[in-house]
Amino acid sequence: MNCPACKDPMVVLELDEVELDHCMDCGGVWLDEGELELLLEGSERARVFLSFGAEDLKSREKKRRCPICRMRMRKVAHGVDRKVLVDRCPRLHGLWCDRGELGELMVGGGLGDTRTTGQFLQKVFAAQDTVRGGEGP
Repeated sequence: MNCPACKDPMVVLELDEVELDHCMDCGGVWLDEGELELLLEGSERARVFLSFGAEDLKSREKKRRCPICRMRMRKVAHGVDRKVLVDRCPRLHGLWCDRGELGELMVGGGLGDTRTTGQFLQKVFAAQDTVRGGEGP
């Protein structure tokens, strides 16, 4: 699957039995439908966070195309404060998070304090280093 932002091929990283498509060039992450819920599973704040759904927004950011169906994705703000702007496929294939947005979703979704989120993101980058043939942290 190619990155919706820079069009480079993405690599699949598996974390806690959830597969993420990660662009090693721009740092973005594609989450198939339901994967965000799996990452936030077990958190009371996550349930509240996800129940707020998403609000479609008009944005000056370039609209990206879904890597599965190629339809233009919608810019949506997630979370109680609606501070994290991500791209959502109108056919519900998934979400695109630019670099850094997944971490914001994890904190906002109640995955815990920044230490927990840092541990999660450390796993992402360790997996990325393994794919590149380098040594993880």
